[in-house]
Amino acid sequence: MDGALSGRRAVVTGAARGIGFGIAKRLAAEGAAVTIWDVDGAQGERAAAELRGAGEVDALAVDVSDAASVDAAARETLRRHGRVDVLVNNAGIAGPNAKTWEYPRDAWQKVLDIDLTGAFLCCQTLVPSMLERKYGRVVNVASIAGKEGNPNASAYSAAKAGVIALTKSLGKELAGTGVLVNCVTPAAVETDIFTQMTREHIQFMLSKIPMGRFGAVDEVAALVAWLASEDCSFSTGAVFDISGGRATY
Repeated sequence: MDGALSGRRAVVTGAARGIGFGIAKRLAAEGAAVTIWDVDGAQGERAAAELRGAGEVDALAVDVSDAASVDAAARETLRRHGRVDVLVNNAGIAGPNAKTWEYPRDAWQKVLDIDLTGAFLCCQTLVPSMLERKYGRVVNVASIAGKEGNPNASAYSAAKAGVIALTKSLGKELAGTGVLVNCVTPAAVETDIFTQMTREHIQFMLSKIPMGRFGAVDEVAALVAWLASEDCSFSTGAVFDISGGRATY
């Protein structure tokens, strides 16, 4: 894929660290100019500075769960770069591990606001400008939990199932416009999000992966980079598994 995104402008949410950072790094290496949207503005700036050796990268402080924040970031990104060709909705939190009937209601709402509504707001804000140019790639980072439902993670599982459904709906709405929408469903990838989970929950996730290991950030980033490119031309509304064999449907 050497230079497959040359000249493209991309936004990656939640890219100050973890999978999002890996995705931003890969897109920049493929030639894209990348804008990091992250709620941690200081860390976003540090991430952008670290990645500038790979390409053109800048950052904005954005709360994807807040419509006004997303709208303002979209305006500033379009002012700086003129367009957005690629949107990667990666921002998310795991939330606590608890039985559904014991799950804190405020935590439930926070997980859905960030993981699902955040993706909706970013799509709603940036897709119209893609439609104007009749070109765009939206890649949503869902999870294997959205396919199977992880016990003691009902909010995260429900939110990621919603991201899968959002991908299918938006992909069908945009079919034929030149704007393609797909999502990836990783099994567990060892990043900072593990600090939000119990050791028991982490071991449960590992036990479900036939390959017997967690995924690597670079593996997810490689798949996202292909979905963000022109090489992906006849897939939309689709779910791309990257789970070490855990889910094969």
